This record gives sequence, C-alpha cells and structure tokens, in this order.
Amino acid sequence: MTHRFINTLADGEQLEEVFLLGDKQLRANRNAETYLLVDLRDRTGTISARMWNVNESQCMRFNTGDFVRVKGKVQLYQGSLQMILNQIHYVPVDGQDLADFIRQSERDLSHLETRLRQILMEIAEGPLRSLMECFLDDEALMQKFAASPAGTKAHHAYAGGLLEHVTNMAEVVLRVADLFPGVNRDLLLAGVFLHDIGKTRELNPENMAAYTEEGQLIGHLVIGVEMLNDKIAETVRLLDQPFPEETALRLKHMLLSHHGLYEFGSPRLPMTPEAIALHYIDNLDAKLHEFVRDITDDPNPQASFTPFNARLDRKLFKGLRTPAPAKPVDPVPTGP
Repeated sequence: MTHRFINTLADGEQLEEVFLLGDKQLRANRNAETYLLVDLRDRTGTISARMWNVNESQCMRFNTGDFVRVKGKVQLYQGSLQMILNQIHYVPVDGQDLADFIRQSERDLSHLETRLRQILMEIAEGPLRSLMECFLDDEALMQKFAASPAGTKAHHAYAGGLLEHVTNMAEVVLRVADLFPGVNRDLLLAGVFLHDIGKTRELNPENMAAYTEEGQLIGHLVIGVEMLNDKIAETVRLLDQPFPEETALRLKHMLLSHHGLYEFGSPRLPMTPEAIALHYIDNLDAKLHEFVRDITDDPNPQASFTPFNARLDRKLFKGLRTPAPAKPVDPVPTGP
C-alpha cells in the first residue's frame, strides 16, 4: 500500500497510516485529565498529533523512535495542520520501507564531501593539517559523518544534514576570513569541521529521530572532545612528536563553547576569537536554514505569515499574498 505523506494531508481528512514517532509527551489539561502529545514524521515533514483521555500505561507501549500506526482526523488549528487521534499502536520496523521515513539532503553529498576535504586540506599548519587527515582518513567515521543529520528537529534534521551544515559553515569562513585578521583561519576551519563531530555517536544511525544511550547520557559536546583526544593521540604516533598544547586547548574550547551561552548547553562561554566566530557562523547557518525551511514547508499558500514557531518565538513573513480575484457575477436580467 502506498504511504500517505504528511505534506499531502488536508484539513478534515480521516487518516490511518504508519509514521515515525519523533516525540512523545503525556500532559494534563486544566481539569487534570491527561492527554498524549506526539510528533509524527515521515520523509516529507512532521505533524503534531493529540489523543485525549490517555493514561500512562497506554503510553508505555511505544517510545520515541518507534513506528506507530495512527488513526484519526486532520484539522487546521491556529494556521497549522494537526491530527486528533483515536488510535495509536506500536508497529515493528520489519516491513516498513525506511525510505518513506528518512528525509535526505537535497544536495549532492559526494560533491559536498569532496569540497569539505578540499577546504580542510588548505590548512597550512603541519600538526593541525595532520590531525584533519587522521579524521578524514577514518573511512568508517566519515561514512557516518556523511550520513548523519545535524539534529533531530531544529535544523538540517535529515540524512546528510551534518555534512551539509559543516560544509556551508566552512564556505562562510573562506568568504569572511580576510575581513578578520585577528582570527586564525586554519584553527577556525578545524573547529567548524569538529564542532558537531560527536553527533556521529549521539544520534541513532538507524533511527534519526532518536538518541543513542551515549548521546542521552553524555551529549555530542563531550563525545566530540573524546574523539578529538583520540585523534590527537593518533597524530602524535604518526608524527612521532608532541601535538602543540595550545592548539589542542583552543580546539577543545571551541567544541565545548560553540553553543554560545550556558542556557543553550555550553559548559563554557566562548573566550577566543575563533570560538566566538564559530558560535555565530554555526548559529547563522542553523537559523537561516530553519527560517527558509519553515517558509518553504508552510502548507497554507494564502497566508502571509507562517504559523507561530515556538523555538523561534515568532511567526515568519512569507511575503504579501494577492487576494484571489472575485468571481464575476452574472448581470441581473432586466425586464423588457
């Protein structure tokens, strides 16, 4: 049976279909009655769904990252489509066509990987370039890097998204580096490449809506520093000489501070020119991607604004919409 994709759903439609469960929350309304709030996903997007009068034991039968069969009605609510469910059941992954559920980058990934390697090989400094080569020569790691998303929902949340995000950032560095002579371009390029390297272990490669146990417990910032330490040790063995202590410190600091603020998960605030540059270039690419995606994916072509985005705390302006022309009215016949 052909899968019914999220981007084809319409207001008022009754639907029974299998989706990937992206998020699950059990909430209480004003009367202390519990209801289920979930995100349902396929390769074309995400739709929020609610099911009323649900208890905790019912919710324990499926988890984030599972496939679920849902039955309910699609409705338009505050400018966005959502589903009101009357059934939701776990279904095994066997028999599901994963291509229906895993969103892919629209860019040519082989071209992006070639371009990223080319940029990193422009790094002139000996030990830092050798460190980059240790990462790039790790075929298993680079396969994961090229296939990983950059996140589960916020930006570049699809297979190949991490490679796309990092390559975009590296291209920005090349374009602005001459404007900021106080920034070490080579160090910044290395930081761009490594800042999210831990996501290759943080996110579940078989289900990009879910985290690994290591990802949940440790997170990609600390995982990234662990991976960096391992490759520095490998570089030392290959070169048969110590790796520059300050370079290692500056790289680790960039990885740990690139979220920019404590409330965004950074254990340290950026304290070097390269670290603050990395934070803003990362944020620029992520936010622009999120803006363009929300505008492009908005299912209501007649609205000048997208629905409210809670993450961004705003609606987005899509442009003025010209009202549809009024239908001509037949003239009222007059008497003889």
